[in-house]
Amino acid sequence: MNTVYVVGTCDTKGGELRYLRDLIRDAGCDVVLVDVSVSEFHKEAADVDVQPSEVAGFHPNRPKAEELKDRGKAVATMSEALVKFIRSRPDVDGIIGAGGTGGTALIAPAMRALPIGTPKMLVSTVASGNVAPYVGPTDISMMYSVTDVSGLNRISRVVLANAAHSIAGMVLNKPTGIAADERPAIGLTMFGVTTPCVQAVTRTLEAEFDCLVFHATGTGGQSMEKLADSGLLVSAIDVSTTEVCDYLVGGVFPCTADRFRAFARTKLPYVGSCGALDMVNFGAMDTVPSQFRSRRLHVHNPQVTLMRTTAEECNRIGEWIGQRLNLCEGPVRFLIPELGVSAIDAPGQPFHDPEADSALFTALERTLRRTDKRKLIRVPLHINDPQFADLLVTNFREALREH
Repeated sequence: MNTVYVVGTCDTKGGELRYLRDLIRDAGCDVVLVDVSVSEFHKEAADVDVQPSEVAGFHPNRPKAEELKDRGKAVATMSEALVKFIRSRPDVDGIIGAGGTGGTALIAPAMRALPIGTPKMLVSTVASGNVAPYVGPTDISMMYSVTDVSGLNRISRVVLANAAHSIAGMVLNKPTGIAADERPAIGLTMFGVTTPCVQAVTRTLEAEFDCLVFHATGTGGQSMEKLADSGLLVSAIDVSTTEVCDYLVGGVFPCTADRFRAFARTKLPYVGSCGALDMVNFGAMDTVPSQFRSRRLHVHNPQVTLMRTTAEECNRIGEWIGQRLNLCEGPVRFLIPELGVSAIDAPGQPFHDPEADSALFTALERTLRRTDKRKLIRVPLHINDPQFADLLVTNFREALREH
């Protein structure tokens, strides 16, 4: 079966959702129209396959009607119920939604709950801005609606038709599947300043493993850990843990408080390092917050400005990482490159700061509780030295054998 779920609020977007449904059906897919309207005055329509009351019934707390008169609470409640509902359906081959700010916020969490590889399309009025809160670590395709999702007109018909044909094409032309590659998959994190290291590791392992490299821009680490939680990875070589800097100091590429916890939950073998823990990321120079303007800054490119982490910040970063790795019961290897953690943390480079690096390494040593399975390894190498990549591979193989 090739079944597409069309999801939205039929009380305000009914015409648009039915337009999507009809086009997707004409393209050759089966369609399930799901109404997630939250208005207390909304009347259920006969041509809707799943009514709001059915979706709401999946909410674990079954909220009372009077509790849903506040629109914000109603949207949040219906969104939670939709996640449970979508997870319960075995026939979701693809999903598409359309909405404004409220509809986008309502629908996106259910899309994020689906496996990577399931086609997901969201036509939204907010798709031309920062969509990270909606997409998260998943493969949602966002399409800007141009006009508001409020009636069919010469613009919205074209945009919605493109979206309908896109989702139908994805569903009808599915690849053989994520698991088709017989090589076991491993996750690796990379930043521009750790690229030589990660590429060397990948070259060594790619004949045996499907090496999935994630750009450590905040959602990169989240995406890797989502795959770990989903059972799609056998291990990770987390070279570039730099997202922790932005999370603790206030940069634009932060991880979340859940960073590293997927490996605690799954007990998968974990190999990590200090890649790019010497920097916090901002946008163009004129976007750097005023409190940081006097700090050591480096223009990476016109749109990215880097700030060197201080010894005090490195101490906090090392402690934070160590505390989370202490929760991991599977094999852990964390390697410290004593001669520098990025391409610009080396003698003669703008972020070379032995004092700050020492604070980072000392905090990791002090915090990480070492056991037979959880090891911290310091080596007199730079992170981009070929020998360091070799050590990562050696420790990766050792951790796999222990698992």
